[in-house]
Amino acid sequence: MTFLWLEGLLSIMVQMKIDESRNGSVFDLPEFNIAVFSFLLHFVWEFVQVPTYSGMADMNHWDGTKLCLSATVGDVGFALTAFWVTSLAARRRDWIRQAKSWQVVLFVAVGVALTVGFEFYYTEISKRWTYSELMPLVPPLGTGLSPLVQWLLIPPVVLWFTRRQVSGSGSQRSSE
Repeated sequence: MTFLWLEGLLSIMVQMKIDESRNGSVFDLPEFNIAVFSFLLHFVWEFVQVPTYSGMADMNHWDGTKLCLSATVGDVGFALTAFWVTSLAARRRDWIRQAKSWQVVLFVAVGVALTVGFEFYYTEISKRWTYSELMPLVPPLGTGLSPLVQWLLIPPVVLWFTRRQVSGSGSQRSSE
């Protein structure tokens, strides 16, 4: 099993070198686009779900903005981790151009798993934040419904935007 993961990682690294020599533009990298679209969509979601976390609605604007920004950076990290895990499983970074259903499911599942784990840690173990009475809880770990819905809705949209961006830039380059 470890050998397969290492082999997959090596093939992705080789593909990254090939991609780098072909286009050279950071805007064409799927990771860049995943990060940008994740940031934009998750940042909005973080503000929308403010009332579902205790004390957030009462914070001064700047402190609330910093907290939402911090959570968004974490969401971008989750999205990039989900992308790389899916790339390892697919053994290629450009899987996003013609994503198979199992790849989309894996991408979303990794994000959901990270969300459940981190929400549990921050609400139950470190007590960094708590949910307000407005947050419905999903058993068995008591994860808030809002972060779960976030990771079920936003990642497919991120993949859609990224696929359009990466595929569009590739077709422009081939026509030039």
